Amino acid sequence: MKLPQGVIALGLVSLFMDLSSEMIHSLLPVFLVTVLGASAMSVGVIEGIAEATAAMAKVFSGAVSDWFGRRKPLVLLGYGMAALTKPLFPLANSIGAILMARFLDRIGKGIRGAPRDALIADITPEAQRGAAYGLRQSMDTVGAFAGPLVAMALMAASGDNFRLVFWVAVVPAVLCVLIIAFGVDEPDATRPAVQPRFPITRDSLARLPSRYWWVVGFAVVLTLARFSEAFLLLRAEKVGLAATWVPLILIIMNGVYAASAYPFGRLSDSGSRRALLVWGVLLLIAADITLALAAQVWTVGLGPAIWGLHMGATQGLLSTLVAEAAPADLRGTAFGVFNLVSSAALLAASVIAGSLWTLVGPAMTFSAGAAFSAIALLGLIWRR
Repeated sequence: MKLPQGVIALGLVSLFMDLSSEMIHSLLPVFLVTVLGASAMSVGVIEGIAEATAAMAKVFSGAVSDWFGRRKPLVLLGYGMAALTKPLFPLANSIGAILMARFLDRIGKGIRGAPRDALIADITPEAQRGAAYGLRQSMDTVGAFAGPLVAMALMAASGDNFRLVFWVAVVPAVLCVLIIAFGVDEPDATRPAVQPRFPITRDSLARLPSRYWWVVGFAVVLTLARFSEAFLLLRAEKVGLAATWVPLILIIMNGVYAASAYPFGRLSDSGSRRALLVWGVLLLIAADITLALAAQVWTVGLGPAIWGLHMGATQGLLSTLVAEAAPADLRGTAFGVFNLVSSAALLAASVIAGSLWTLVGPAMTFSAGAAFSAIALLGLIWRR
């Protein structure tokens, strides 16, 4: 059965926005340091503020979409804000200007995330939701690894003209807004006849069933095992991969992720989702062990490839489980809370990973990841 047109359109939107964003973000740290004279501390502060802003915005945008019973306007607003910020990067002449651009860009990301995921559930038959979330995740990841490739090619062709690359990145961002405006329709069923109370209340959250909170708890433990991808890059550098080729690690991971997310999504619709989650966690354990024991460049390349398979098997499936567990009128709130808690867990995971890396060494970081994965696996086996 063919997926709804709106799902394919939202997949294209994710692809183009990630293409645009990664063209900029893959060069932004170097641009800040070499062109604007920023310190590494400044880069860290900018990224920390940006990601924290996105996490806070996610929970409120999802709740607002439930409150109004409309998803598309918030999706359009979020992607529109991101598109409007893109010209600020090539025009920036100070660290403060970059901070403002990243701040507004991340607000846009936070606004669009939960309503978009809820809208996919609204427009997709239940029997196809695994495939729908898998397709969106796959197309999103295609943009994530295509962005750095396009940026590298443009930098080579233009003699390292950062601002030219940033201007080119504006084009796919504008395409996103046009696709949402003309290619995505919202079903009338999501619009309530009577205006409800604002959903972030104790009573509303109490309506989210126990299986939803189990999915959130499982995702937290799994995220503790799956820290920032920056540590994959550091591991590659540690075993001797030249700095020029370190970005290939992310290209390998995202390539496998993009290729596997949609097939795994379709598999989740036709088979046991619990079994697929088990295999997904086992893949993460295998990736962590491979990276903990890595002593040669090829093994560091194998680890991210397995990591990408894990992401393909689990990310779209977790979104599907959230959509199925939450009441239809609270889907936006459910995705907002899920994304907020997952973002907080990712921050904690990266702090733990960085501390272990500094105090003990890289092998302990990935060994701890395998241990957290094993805890998530035990919880999955225990809950039938």
